[in-house]
Amino acid sequence: MAESFDAVVIGAGHNALAAALHLTRRGWRVGVFEQAPVAGGAVKTLELTLPGFRHDWAAMNLSLFAGSPFFKRYGAELAAHGAAFVPVNRPFASAFPDGRWCGVSTDPAETTANIARFSEADAETWTRLSQGFGAEAPHLFGLLGSPMQLRAFASFSIKTIRAKGIGGTLDLARFLAQTPRAFLTETFETEEVRAMLGAWGMHLDFAPDIAGGALFPYLEGMAGQAFGMALGQGGADTIIRALCKAIVAGGGQVETGVGVSAILRDGDRATGIALADGRRISARQVIAGVAPAALGRLAGPLTPAFDGAMARFGHAPGTMMIHLATDGLPDWAAGAALKSYAYVHLAPSLDQMARTYQEAQAGLLPAEPVLVVGQPTAFDPSRAPDGKHVIWLQVRMAPGTIRGDAAGTIAATDWAEAAEPFAERALAILERYAPGFRARILARHVVSPAALERDNPNLVGGDQICGSHHMAQHFLFRPARGHADGSTPIKNLHLTGAAVWPGAGTGAGSGFLLAQKLAGK
Repeated sequence: MAESFDAVVIGAGHNALAAALHLTRRGWRVGVFEQAPVAGGAVKTLELTLPGFRHDWAAMNLSLFAGSPFFKRYGAELAAHGAAFVPVNRPFASAFPDGRWCGVSTDPAETTANIARFSEADAETWTRLSQGFGAEAPHLFGLLGSPMQLRAFASFSIKTIRAKGIGGTLDLARFLAQTPRAFLTETFETEEVRAMLGAWGMHLDFAPDIAGGALFPYLEGMAGQAFGMALGQGGADTIIRALCKAIVAGGGQVETGVGVSAILRDGDRATGIALADGRRISARQVIAGVAPAALGRLAGPLTPAFDGAMARFGHAPGTMMIHLATDGLPDWAAGAALKSYAYVHLAPSLDQMARTYQEAQAGLLPAEPVLVVGQPTAFDPSRAPDGKHVIWLQVRMAPGTIRGDAAGTIAATDWAEAAEPFAERALAILERYAPGFRARILARHVVSPAALERDNPNLVGGDQICGSHHMAQHFLFRPARGHADGSTPIKNLHLTGAAVWPGAGTGAGSGFLLAQKLAGK
């Protein structure tokens, strides 16, 4: 007799696990099935280099999770199951080729002084923006946390008009449509301050000249000063382990190392799943934490319009991860103060970021990729043996399919052969900003975009955000018009994960919103 659940969840990413936990607390019997040997998707921590060195596989920043409505509801329970965070008071900085740097701290006076080294006018602008953030935050976070349905969107619009008036609401709409370059150029006078904030757009596929990207440099800058950053104590997987324990404690089931071969259907209704090991699981509801293109492969044809939208769902360029075990933090040429920041961006100008993005979009290995240098052990020494460190190096952007090399020095067009020389290019850039750092490296583990996808098929082409957030594929259109709530044309079949509104990041928004809808809140 087939095993039966109220809901089965395909995949154990944090959105899927958040949905499963909420449903178990509403009395549902839930089963989670994950093809990888370890739960977490892009949020997991592994000893990738040497024993005792714990590396966050892809996601490192857990600020969105720690500040999410989901964690507000379940934080105490997750803490009881071991979830713990390390607060970061200096979340990010940028280093520049001339030996200068600029960074954001939770101390407003410190941040303002950092910016004033470049421009007194920009420091005054920063102060004005940060003082106004408290008034703007409810509207922005209200939008990003709202169910993306026409009724909810209309309700948000009415509330915003009442609070800000027609003129203020139009100003907000204009801001939401701006490119990062347009917003940053009209707001700040120095290229370095623009670059420091503009680097955040590259995390979400918003290169400087992509419409709709202004929000993210603004939010990351303001929230970085207001709240800092949250890292997982001992690794990002602290939340995944706690989620799994909480689900099991509530009567749910989490299985890893077992793939789902098909979604079972009775006509236009989903009835369960078939597992790769031959088992058939029946369920009232099926939640698929998969990339849009994978849904049809599991469920078969749904409707021509929906299937076409899922097939056309666009992915961002890929990312390479370089995990380093070291005997010390980088000795930054710009100064030792940079050792006290969680992220150091090596993205010296908006022009360089735009060029890198265009090269990757064209299938070229960028001549000078953007680097995000994560220094988690500056705040959480438990991730490495005493006196040692881990460096989390994110290389943005990288093409999923290589057509050539913008620098003309790497002939390989297969990631199996191109990964090491491209990693060398990234490490050479880091060495320029931190001379002598190579000598500190004890071991390294390179993860190409192709390797990211092999580990997690949702990261198509190494796209860590599971789909571009460009305006035509965001808000009401993520993943497609009429389905931003995770619904599909098949009854009892739902989609969740970063491909569904509100999109990428560790906020668990799509999973929590879906579970609330299914359970009636």
